[in-house]
Amino acid sequence: MKGYFRQPEATRATLTEDGWLNTGDIAKLDHDDQLYIVGRSKELIIRSGFNIYPPDVEAVINEHPAVTLTAVVGRQIAGNEEVVAFVQCEPGVEVDMAELKAFIAERLAPYKRPTQIVLMDTLPSTASGKILKGRLRDLAQQESAS
Repeated sequence: MKGYFRQPEATRATLTEDGWLNTGDIAKLDHDDQLYIVGRSKELIIRSGFNIYPPDVEAVINEHPAVTLTAVVGRQIAGNEEVVAFVQCEPGVEVDMAELKAFIAERLAPYKRPTQIVLMDTLPSTASGKILKGRLRDLAQQESAS
């Protein structure tokens, strides 16, 4: 790739000076040299110096029997970020928030636990089903301002 058509700023942000394409993917190698994509750099949450990968937190919350879908985003606060979880539950199922928080606390380190859990009937998504995390990030910021 030589660059984005008529978008020099996007090209500079994506291509390094030596020609490498920065995809924004975060990957890890396991002990067998298997490569795994674990997230996106723009979705990485840094809380008190700890890196939090939203898929790790989402996987734990999704283990709860009442939960069907979860999206985790970071919310900027003074000099830090906090974790906000948007949770979609089984239709017609009442969720006890204290029980859900206890469930999460048993399975996640304190720094990974959501500061806020927002229950939603349906998470915003594209026609293909991709969750619109940008919209959720905006919602999280609005909630902190109010």
